Amino acid sequence: MTVDDTGSGADGDGRVDPEPAPDFADPGEDPLALRLEGLILGAERRYTPFQAARSAGVSMELASRFWRAMGFADIGQAKALTEADVLALRRLAGLVEAGLLSEAMAVQVARSTGQTTARLAEWQIDSFLEGLTEPPEPGMTRTEVTYPIVELLLPELQEFLVYVWRRQLAASAGRVVQAGDDEEMVDRRLAVGFADLVGFTRLTRRMEEEELGELVEAFETTSADLVAARGGRLIKTLGDEVLYAADDAGTAAEIALLLVETMANDETMPELRVGIAFGTVTTRMGDVFGTTVNLASRLTSIAPKDAVLVDTAFAEELIRTGDAPASEAAAAEETAAAEKEGAEPPAYRFALQPMWQRPVRGLGVVEPWLLTRRGARGGDSS
Repeated sequence: MTVDDTGSGADGDGRVDPEPAPDFADPGEDPLALRLEGLILGAERRYTPFQAARSAGVSMELASRFWRAMGFADIGQAKALTEADVLALRRLAGLVEAGLLSEAMAVQVARSTGQTTARLAEWQIDSFLEGLTEPPEPGMTRTEVTYPIVELLLPELQEFLVYVWRRQLAASAGRVVQAGDDEEMVDRRLAVGFADLVGFTRLTRRMEEEELGELVEAFETTSADLVAARGGRLIKTLGDEVLYAADDAGTAAEIALLLVETMANDETMPELRVGIAFGTVTTRMGDVFGTTVNLASRLTSIAPKDAVLVDTAFAEELIRTGDAPASEAAAAEETAAAEKEGAEPPAYRFALQPMWQRPVRGLGVVEPWLLTRRGARGGDSS
């Protein structure tokens, strides 16, 4: 709930705002909505933003920055905040005062937490809670069912949220500890992949909204499961596109081919194309940025249907780690030499086929490579 930066209704030079922000605690507000808010927050409305900031020992300016970062709307000076809001302000400010976080970092913590949980809350209400609160008996309204359902679910969902967050935090901390140096914690060498549904824009014109929503949900769910199961990290989903990352090229390659194979076996899914690049990536607030990410996106846009294109750095990494041969001719020579000596020939997982060089907008001329499973026939490069 973003607030005014002043303790009154005046602006910075002392003039009174002729159009004050609407009162958040509207007298005409639905009583059930207020009861639900009290149940979920675990506290009653007691403070105006100015009173909350003063009780927390925080300046109005800093309180406003924190609330805006968390994504809450302006409420003027309505008495709409609770003891929990005061405690949250006190905790963030305490981390800054103790020197554990800079003020800028504390604002980033508020922003990243707000953005992530806002999406989670919207999904839970739109999809999960809405389905559970269908009136079980004729004549009952959804509002009569909602409160007891929320009352039962709230503690369980809260515990589960904390559990998943701790698990994710442990995994992320482990990756940081394994980083070679401090710079690698921020600018790391990763494999980054984009997977994109072909012809999605045309589908949006032909399909009903509910049908389209089900397709997107199935695509996102399947992709997220495959990425996680194979040791990658899902960075974000964009409806018809997913972005993932992996610490090594072999993992990213396996995920890409599995995505293509899985979607190809589902008659309800459009074709898929994937682009992967390997290189230095900047990570911020759970997202990834940089030339490597841009290159992966561009490769996706030029990839053939149901195929995977990779950049030269990614191909070289697969060759370096022994996941792919430098060429089929080299693989044949290695196999022949091993058989002659009675040894096991190299077991390559993937095959690489160099494609034609082409200019890529904003990145100059690149040479893509078609990635396939070892022994599989390459996709149509037209």
